[in-house]
Amino acid sequence: MNNKQDIGIMICIITGDIVGSRKIKDTWLSSLKAALKIVSLKNSKWEIYRGDSFQVEVRPEDAIKATAYIKACIRTNKPADVRMGIGIGSIKSKNKRLTEASGDAFIYSGFAFDGLKQAKVNLAIKTSSADFDEEINVLFKLSLIAMDSWGIVAAEMVKYALENENILQSELAAISGRTQSSVSEALKRAHYTEILEMDKLYRKKLNQTELK
Repeated sequence: MNNKQDIGIMICIITGDIVGSRKIKDTWLSSLKAALKIVSLKNSKWEIYRGDSFQVEVRPEDAIKATAYIKACIRTNKPADVRMGIGIGSIKSKNKRLTEASGDAFIYSGFAFDGLKQAKVNLAIKTSSADFDEEINVLFKLSLIAMDSWGIVAAEMVKYALENENILQSELAAISGRTQSSVSEALKRAHYTEILEMDKLYRKKLNQTELK
């Protein structure tokens, strides 16, 4: 990989770990690997380390959908759950190993992740804009009321819905092997429509905010 490639542009780094991984079966591991491949757009910009921790690079505008998708994939292995810190910023050095690269995006992501336990939340964001962070983190706290309560079926339907965003619920039912009414009810329980609304607002705020 060319070390000069992409340096100076804004990237998004998600740092996360699996909650209580030592107490649950390893079924979450294959789910995590598959999720990271998809959210990184299959460009291999992801890494799992220390057994249950990970980092992945995604496009800044995709941060909400990426974290929601990872969350859904892990929650299909209940009681497994995931904590994630999002950092958006520049990149200074590019290495083959994501965890050896450097720049503000990595610093911010680590800062957001390190503050999760103290804040008692499973998702947070850090950028160069305190105002942007404050607004988005309030949205996260509200969204987690729903997301932290996803059961296996609700998580599974969110996963399918994010994988197939432009299809009808009847088609989702066919893919999932469930009835259309059960798909509709599961997405309603998951507050999927509200999460898409949050994603839309996040993208709007991101475009309006000048990050350094």
